[in-house]
Amino acid sequence: MTASVTIENVSKIFGAFTALDNVSLDIRAGEFIVLLGPSGCGKTTLLSILGGFQSPSAGRVTIAGQDMTYVAPAKRPTTTMFQDYALFPHMRLVDNVGFGLRMRGLAKAERDEKALGFLDLVGLKASAGKRPHELSGGQRQRVALARALAVDPDVLLLDEPLGALDLKLRRQMQDELKAIQKRVGTTFVHVTHDQEEAMAIADRIVVMNQGRIEDFGPPSEIYMRPRSLFSAGFMGEVNFVSGRVAAADASSARVETPLGSLALPTGNFTASAPKAGDRITLTIRPEHFRSDDKAEGPTVALGEARVVGSAFFGTHYRCHLEPCATDTRALVAHLPQSASVREGEIVPLAVRASDVVALPATGGHA
Repeated sequence: MTASVTIENVSKIFGAFTALDNVSLDIRAGEFIVLLGPSGCGKTTLLSILGGFQSPSAGRVTIAGQDMTYVAPAKRPTTTMFQDYALFPHMRLVDNVGFGLRMRGLAKAERDEKALGFLDLVGLKASAGKRPHELSGGQRQRVALARALAVDPDVLLLDEPLGALDLKLRRQMQDELKAIQKRVGTTFVHVTHDQEEAMAIADRIVVMNQGRIEDFGPPSEIYMRPRSLFSAGFMGEVNFVSGRVAAADASSARVETPLGSLALPTGNFTASAPKAGDRITLTIRPEHFRSDDKAEGPTVALGEARVVGSAFFGTHYRCHLEPCATDTRALVAHLPQSASVREGEIVPLAVRASDVVALPATGGHA
């Protein structure tokens, strides 16, 4: 089963601390949603409210159109999967997976059949008679997932379930988690602070900061077209360049920056339409810089820069560049293998106009 989730103007206050500040969010049935942000941003509090473990100070939560704001966890169509798995060490895997079904009064034969089916789903049917201590961390994570799905929740809530795994296993489990979610069709709401994890598994990402939603959309949109400086900085390495809108019309804007004058399409202003005199900050991802003339589409020249440091990363050189014409902060660029850059070398810089995002200068960044 699966269900939509609607969060309307939800706030949560603990004494003098506001954990959630008027959060609203619509989640479609069958989506894989990731709540992403740094520690203390409110993502775990929001998940706890969805699961019924905490009540909001204000606002409303509906699941499948039913008001669940103050409904107890056991009476909600949700199941929560925690980072520590919470498996019963003395029980066989089949009994662990079937525990929730046992609590619902299913006969042993029926619950064993269903538990074996979900163990098969996660690739552990042959280990049904084992106990948790006989498994690896990744296998225990699969058992916890099978147990959570066995009770047929409309919405599965996942609280950093991959956080305790090493990098290689975590990436493997990301792929498996995404594949299983597609097979069962259940709505997943997953909390993490790991940007790469969010990009790997989410249909849409909710970027949170200081109790508020900073950005919401598909991973490619969040990365390529962020709607806030915080979102741009949190989602990966980025260069911030200050600027001022010198002129603007319906289709383009001319922006003055320490790197020169740039003509940008108005579609690059993702937070608000440009107006002459606006103070803005341009965001440019390191991989979008070009030091040659091979860029596709209209480009904007950014002058020349001196290479003050570089490191080879296999697919590219990660370079620190000091613009020659200004004392603005150093830039980070990922230049192709063919660039063969050397420290002290002067290189021309350009970027496709479509790869530059313009945001209001007010508001902090990650």
